[in-house]
Amino acid sequence: MIRRYVRKVVHWAERKNRQHSLVPTTPFITGEKFPWARDIEARWPEIRAELDTVLSYRDDLPNFQDISTVQRALSQDDQWKTFIFHGYGFTSADNLRRCPKTAEALAGIPGLTTAFFSVFGPGKRLPEHRGPYNGVLRYHLALKIPEPADSCGIEVGGETRHWREGGGMFFDDTYPHSAWNETEEDRVVLFLDVVRPVRFPFNFLNRLVIWTISQSPFIKGARQNQEAWEERFEQLRAGQA
Repeated sequence: MIRRYVRKVVHWAERKNRQHSLVPTTPFITGEKFPWARDIEARWPEIRAELDTVLSYRDDLPNFQDISTVQRALSQDDQWKTFIFHGYGFTSADNLRRCPKTAEALAGIPGLTTAFFSVFGPGKRLPEHRGPYNGVLRYHLALKIPEPADSCGIEVGGETRHWREGGGMFFDDTYPHSAWNETEEDRVVLFLDVVRPVRFPFNFLNRLVIWTISQSPFIKGARQNQEAWEERFEQLRAGQA
């Protein structure tokens, strides 16, 4: 009963977001309303340098579905690794400390709800799915795109795009979308969710729904899983020192 009511509220809020959005409601979105995107794209080499350090212990990174268990519907192997900075109300201070330049760049992004390095292993394919709520928009900053670059791609709402290193793309993940890496190397993007700009007073409704999501058992469970991984990782690194 409660879940049915929550779904109705979320669907109603999504309709209001579409009606009052200050950016297009198309699958892919240009970045004019997000001036911070130019800044973070200009800083991509230093973010990539920190990523390279993170990838030196790639095999120790958590699988996304081991942090966010709902992802098990999409991925069951060890070819989708994550390195999380922010996630719907929780922050990994340790990971931010390990990547200070990335942390500095993220601090300049208004409305940031989620941020992590998303690592697709060789041959990884994510089946078509839909994001849970259109009150946020997704942004990918391409950090490591193996050749041939056209063998890595994403399809959103029937439109296909390919990442280019140092370039960014915005899209609405509530459109059906899928992604793939058909190369023999890792593909890595900086994966961000930011609050969708919505007209007053519906911007407050949107923020309320996002806050409610942050209090859900799903998000709290992900935070606990992330904290457990960080503890294991610290012990592993200490043992290697």
